[in-house]
Amino acid sequence: MASTEQTPTTPDDAGGTAAARPRHTIVVPPEVSMVALLGTRDELLRVLEHSFPRVDVHVRGNEINLSGASAEIALVERLIDEMTAVLASGSALSPDAVERAVGMLRAQAAGVGSDRPADVLTLNILSSRGRTIRPKTVNQKHYVEAIDTHTIVFGIGPAGTGKTYLAMAKAVQALQAKRVNRIVLTRPAVEAGERLGFLPGTLTDKIDPYLRPLYDALHDMIDPESIPRLMAAGTIEVAPLAYMRGRTLNDAFIILDEAQNTSAEQMKMFLTRLGFGSKMVVTGDVTQVDLPTGTESGLRVVQQILQGVEDVSFSLLTSTDVVRHRLVSDIVDAYGRWEERRTPQHRGEGARAAVRRR
Repeated sequence: MASTEQTPTTPDDAGGTAAARPRHTIVVPPEVSMVALLGTRDELLRVLEHSFPRVDVHVRGNEINLSGASAEIALVERLIDEMTAVLASGSALSPDAVERAVGMLRAQAAGVGSDRPADVLTLNILSSRGRTIRPKTVNQKHYVEAIDTHTIVFGIGPAGTGKTYLAMAKAVQALQAKRVNRIVLTRPAVEAGERLGFLPGTLTDKIDPYLRPLYDALHDMIDPESIPRLMAAGTIEVAPLAYMRGRTLNDAFIILDEAQNTSAEQMKMFLTRLGFGSKMVVTGDVTQVDLPTGTESGLRVVQQILQGVEDVSFSLLTSTDVVRHRLVSDIVDAYGRWEERRTPQHRGEGARAAVRRR
């Protein structure tokens, strides 16, 4: 597929010889569309060039000529191979996918991870309404695989890492494949700086805003016109966590979202709802706890209690797995650094101020 040649040495300005600059030529197979590989108006080629500033890239026909540092050239060659593999699977490439592939390859070069970018970017979970839902990072792929192989999975990470969205996609996939008979989605109704009593309407109206993100995800994955029918039949149930008490959930895919806002007792109550033929996914962000001061998060406690228990998996996602706007990842990192700089005294004063505001 490719041949390597080294440029001859050339005289430098001082009369000596300049070091040879390695060159490499990649010959793209004729069955691969160069437009699909490099993008409309070369948008993917520009991502490649931006990601590897120490490599000069020149394209002529189906040949990609590279010159620069040997290690960087090797990474570009691997990237082209991964991009070609994605196209061969029938998937399309996007600038975001290429950037994520570059990140995975650089992590591997640093000795972190071994998953092929093409394997991550082509792992389809669900196709719905003209688009395909799939993991976009290595950690997301491991999270999805954990859901396949474990009965209880905890997805823990910051906002925007796809914890709930991917769990919902796996739930819909399991329902469509008839591996479960129903989907149960639940959240604790805990205020993030607001109070339920100030909201207008009945109790159902007051609780609805807390469940709205789950409805939004459902609308992305299921024909919106069929959702009321499925909910009326009990095939899909969206309810506050308090409604789970006293139940046993058989043949169900159960998702507990925003689990950082459960107490230790609520977490135990939820986990013991597990029935035969069911699967549970618990998602949350331990850095965004909205519980009253002095109440320990059930999501934090359960990591200590169930760590190492067979058929229970903990999947940890980080800011590198954020799949929202690039700034979301930067914001998560900035808040993390700020929290690390704060002294325990400052954190205590903040907690006491929150109590006074209540």
